[in-house]
Amino acid sequence: MAALYRALSPFAFFFLLSTVPAFAQDFNTMPVDQLRAEAPNAHPSAYYVLASRLYDRGDKDEAVFWFYAGQLRYRTHIACNPDLPPDGDPALFSALSEVIGSEINLYAFGDLERLSETIDAVIDWDQSTPNGYAPDADCATARVDVLTGLNELKTHIAENADDIRAQRLSNGLGGL
Repeated sequence: MAALYRALSPFAFFFLLSTVPAFAQDFNTMPVDQLRAEAPNAHPSAYYVLASRLYDRGDKDEAVFWFYAGQLRYRTHIACNPDLPPDGDPALFSALSEVIGSEINLYAFGDLERLSETIDAVIDWDQSTPNGYAPDADCATARVDVLTGLNELKTHIAENADDIRAQRLSNGLGGL
């Protein structure tokens, strides 16, 4: 995957910088260890930047974890704030999920058992890690709904593993 700033078109990168809070603009230059430590209290886009940077340096399994942690936290943020302008965080979420998620998922779905284990690890992490950006007490219903969706994804993967593998093989992709 190209680095985040190269992967996003110039328009999308401008959009990212114009819609995310000013402190979040440093995510791309922040050391990875610092970004990993600060992500739970930062804007949810931090998880996507972290996942992209980890993927780019070859830490693909960790990138999958942080991508799905980002999915969970960003979806919670959007569900908890239904009045967000559609051209703000919801659009940024979609862009980041498409640009970063497409390549990470291409890798992740190559090993369905590992992906299911990662989803479990993300859920465990989320339950033990306070969400400093969208506190659980304020977003409890939204969080439950998003966790339900993530568990449904895991169930879908388990129930359709053979079909997923067959589709990957027909597309010229390998996988377990």
